[in-house]
Amino acid sequence: MPWTPNDAERHTHKATTPALQELWAKVANEALERTGDEGRAIREANAVIARQADAS
Repeated sequence: MPWTPNDAERHTHKATTPALQELWAKVANEALERTGDEGRAIREANAVIARQADAS
């Protein structure tokens, strides 16, 4: 089941804006499609959001 931007809040507190939530969902869904591993997909999306949040 693909993730939506609304799911980002449940997995990371750093996705505080709609743009970050959209990015989280995009990265998580792409990683899930690529690896088939939900846990890894969430970790990858969280890492991307953490880097984005730190950069801004």
